[in-house]
Amino acid sequence: MTTGGRASRNDSLIREFIAAWERRDTGFVLDCFAEDPVYHAVPLEPIVGGDAIRKWVAGFEGVPPGRLIVHNQVASDSCVMNERTDYITLNGKAVTLPICAVFEIEDGRIKAWREYFDMAPARRAFDR
Repeated sequence: MTTGGRASRNDSLIREFIAAWERRDTGFVLDCFAEDPVYHAVPLEPIVGGDAIRKWVAGFEGVPPGRLIVHNQVASDSCVMNERTDYITLNGKAVTLPICAVFEIEDGRIKAWREYFDMAPARRAFDR
C-alpha cells in the first residue's frame, strides 16, 4: 500500500533496488544510496558511510545471484518496509532466509536500510 506520489516512487525505488541485488548490478545498487548511508543487518554490526557501503556491496561481485521474493511491501513518503524471502548461496550452499526490512528514504535515495532476520540459516551454510 502506498499513500501518494512520493510513496509510490519510494515503493518503486525499493522494488528496483531488490531486483538489482538479484542480478548483482553493483552500479545500480550503489546509485540508490544517499551520500552517507547506513546498512544494518540487525544481528550484525552496522555498516556506516558511503565508502564502507561501496566496499561491502562490491564484496558481492562474483557471488551467485539470488532470488529475493517480496511477499508484502508498504511505502510512505519517507519509509518502505517489506517482508521477503531471500534464496541465496553462501559458502556454496543454498540458503533460505526470511527477512523483514526497513528502508529510510531521503531525497529519493536510501539513507538507512535495516534488516531483521535469524542468522541460523546463514550459519548452517558454514557448518561442516
